[in-house]
Amino acid sequence: MKQIVLHRNSPYRVKVIRWRMLTAMQIRRRLVLRRFAGGGTFFCMLLGNMDRHTAQGAVAGAVVDRPRPLVILDPGHGGHDPGATGVSGTLEKDVTLASAFALKASLEAEGRYRVELTRTQDHYVAPDDRVDIAHDLGASLFLSMHADQLADPAVRGASVYTLARRASDAETEALAERENGLIAGGDGRLAHAPPEVSGILASLAARETRAASTRIAHQLVRDLRRRLPVLPSPERRANFTVLHAAGIPSVLIEMGFLSNSEDEAALNDPAHREVIARAMTRAVNAWFAAPRDDGLL
Repeated sequence: MKQIVLHRNSPYRVKVIRWRMLTAMQIRRRLVLRRFAGGGTFFCMLLGNMDRHTAQGAVAGAVVDRPRPLVILDPGHGGHDPGATGVSGTLEKDVTLASAFALKASLEAEGRYRVELTRTQDHYVAPDDRVDIAHDLGASLFLSMHADQLADPAVRGASVYTLARRASDAETEALAERENGLIAGGDGRLAHAPPEVSGILASLAARETRAASTRIAHQLVRDLRRRLPVLPSPERRANFTVLHAAGIPSVLIEMGFLSNSEDEAALNDPAHREVIARAMTRAVNAWFAAPRDDGLL
């Protein structure tokens, strides 16, 4: 093949150089679009050589790859804080952790969520540290899992709680005091939340977050009662420290009463915990799928 030698000042040589530069720029644009699809602002920074309309068109045509929402599961108690004790000696801290693992597996099987636990072993995590975990990880939803006990062994059934300055009833207020409970390293006595917590409550319980928390509470009760016994008034409210996550819809679920022999036996049964997990998964799916105007994920 005859080699063509272009003179340095040849007009044709100038055209060839321009063509090569244009081709390289087009290739560069395609690579950037493939690599950074979904980051509109970043697009416009990287494609500075493109005109504004071309860059905006590229962004509009890209597939947005948003991260899956993060659900934080909070197995109540742990470590030196056993929580409630069942009629046969079952510890709340054990059934909440086992139930949280079952729910984690169920949610992850959906392929729609990222799921993290505030504890994965038998160790104590203070209520405000659980809130910090949800904030630090950027949770979209916070579900705290518990199992209560009462003096009346006949009472059984699940219930769901949202945050409020005042408890909906005396029984729920007593529950909140128990669940707000022990301070890490303490001597086992109940401790009330520090005074500054109540001052934060107004901002933590913003209208949008309260509305979103109420919706997930409604949905949880609706799905839990299809397969499980629930209390006569299953939706309740109280000042639970663990529900103080600002901007994060949060609920506390009491899966049953360890003081009731039937509830205790059920919570010790992996098959029953799977029923709870599936019911809660359906509720989470419905909650995320429902249209909303509060700006929350």
